[in-house]
Amino acid sequence: MIAWKFSLDCSSAGIWRLLHRHGWSWQSPARRARERDEQAVGLWKKDVWPQAE
Repeated sequence: MIAWKFSLDCSSAGIWRLLHRHGWSWQSPARRARERDEQAVGLWKKDVWPQAE
């Protein structure tokens, strides 16, 4: 997306350094979503995830 939007060719490491320099970090949710359907997640892990690996 960066190459398309800004016409720049940059590696993943270069992007990470740029984001880190500007105070951005990798983030993850503090908690699970209230709407999460555990049964659907379990089925997905059992059926879809092994094929994706």
